[in-house]
Amino acid sequence: MVSVKEAEKIILSQTKDFGTEMISFEDSLGRLLAENIRADRDFPPFNRVTMDGIAIHYDAYANGVRSFRVNATQSAGQSPIDIQHDDECIEIMTGAALSSTVDTIIPYEEIEVQNGIANIRAKNVLINQNIHPRGKDKKQNDVLVTANQYITPSILSVAATVGKSRICVRKNPKIIVISTGDELVDIDQLPSAFQIRRSNDHTLLAILKQHSLSADLLHLPDDENIIFRKIEQAIERYDVILLSGGVSMGKFDFVPSALEKLNVEKLFHKVQQRPGKPFWFGAHAGGSLVFAFPGNPVSTFMCFHRYFLPWYKTSQHLEVRANFAVLNEDFTFKPLLQYFLQVKLLIDETGRLVAIPVEGNGSGDLANLPNTDAFMELPLDKEQFKKGEVFRVWPFKQIL
Repeated sequence: MVSVKEAEKIILSQTKDFGTEMISFEDSLGRLLAENIRADRDFPPFNRVTMDGIAIHYDAYANGVRSFRVNATQSAGQSPIDIQHDDECIEIMTGAALSSTVDTIIPYEEIEVQNGIANIRAKNVLINQNIHPRGKDKKQNDVLVTANQYITPSILSVAATVGKSRICVRKNPKIIVISTGDELVDIDQLPSAFQIRRSNDHTLLAILKQHSLSADLLHLPDDENIIFRKIEQAIERYDVILLSGGVSMGKFDFVPSALEKLNVEKLFHKVQQRPGKPFWFGAHAGGSLVFAFPGNPVSTFMCFHRYFLPWYKTSQHLEVRANFAVLNEDFTFKPLLQYFLQVKLLIDETGRLVAIPVEGNGSGDLANLPNTDAFMELPLDKEQFKKGEVFRVWPFKQIL
């Protein structure tokens, strides 16, 4: 049996680079960006008007001119219109490109236009006011978005602005989720008094989708030969096998022996933790990795967030951020195991992230998970955990 830290170290030693691929702009939301997005021109690309009004040459105003003949009206998207004389102005709209012959915008609220003459009523006019200068935000070839982050709607907005119709993203691993057990039936079936509906595989698939990952699903009966044959096929076709169930010490837990016969190197079996103690992890010489989670729902859920996601993010050059929260009340846990306490998270009036324990009924208590936000990782070397102490948390919900 290994410690949580040892298990983490072993798993992260197996990170892989799956390469990159070019995909369409429309399909890139949620994927991991593999390139810097640069400005294809200055931002903004011209001296941009920021208020509806008139454009004048400031020197005329400085020399006492307060009435200007309207030479033309210019909207956003039109070519800039010049003035020929200092006592002329252009009626101009927000977003329009400014001519080099004018340098100051006076909004409609500070002028009066009658019979083609704009009379200025403003008490104070400054040169270059209400103008967003060319290149003030970014210069051509400046990095607008750095690589190695999830593509969000705001990143897509930037990509669209610079004309990135195709985007370089990191390739995702090929994943299969395999569940085992004769006690499990499909979700649309009526279980007998001694059966339950499958949930772990659908749960894992849903979490994968949250991270823009896809996976195939496969359920296997408690048949040693079938388990061997199907896992053998999975090793040939997939980068990652996520197994749920069949890794404990029962007579029908055939997964560990099947993996051994298939030359999947066992890197560890059993972790000094609760939930998820029977967790099995191994690697095949052909490149496949096997995360064999215990069958209890909370165990599968916790192990996925604590071990698989950090492995995936590290493999994809994505930062794994450590989150910490303040324990809201005293808690006691005596077994010599690292405990992952289910907690609700909130931000208090001082801005601290606070964790409120939500005690369930063990690793099979799936119904308790919707009422929690994270697992709080409590140290192995303590039994008493006091209100106000700070420990690491592994969130699986957004709290803001």
